[in-house]
Formats: sequence, structure tokens, C-alpha cells
Amino acid sequence: MNEKMLELMRRRSELLESIAAQREQLAEIGTRLQTPLALADLGLAALRFFRSRHFLVALAVAIVTHRRGVFGIVKGVWRLWKGYRQLSNSLPSQG
Repeated sequence: MNEKMLELMRRRSELLESIAAQREQLAEIGTRLQTPLALADLGLAALRFFRSRHFLVALAVAIVTHRRGVFGIVKGVWRLWKGYRQLSNSLPSQG
């Protein structure tokens, strides 16, 4: 074999070793990031859940901000619900 072919084979071998090492590093990084990424997915799922259920967010805010006891919270939530229903009925439907 000529010198050029030997040099190409040597370079190919080096590149294949480098690729294998990088593949192992990537697998280790993926293993380390698996738990944080799973938590991020869980957080996004919770965010989507609450974004689609506005009344739960309003209820949580009412519970945190009201200091009038359970009856005051229920009364406030009832008023918010009635206001929401009245507003949603007065707006033209989009469909």
C-alpha cells in the first residue's frame, strides 16, 4: 500500500476512536440530565393543566389572599364565577 492510503487508514481509525469516546460522553450526559428533564416535563404538564383551568388558579389566589375564613372564600369565588359567566355570556361566541 502506498503512504497516502496508510495515512488515510490511520486518520480514519483516530476519527472512529474519537467518535466512540464522544458517544460515551453523550450517553453519560444524557444519564445525568434524565432526572432534571423529567422534572421539567412534569412542571410543563402542571403549567398546561393550570392554564386550561383558570378557575383553579382563581381559587388558589382567593384562598391565599382572603383572610375571612372558608365562607368568605366561597362567597368571593361564587361572585367571581357569576361575573365570569355573565361576561362569557355577553361576549359573542367565536366558532
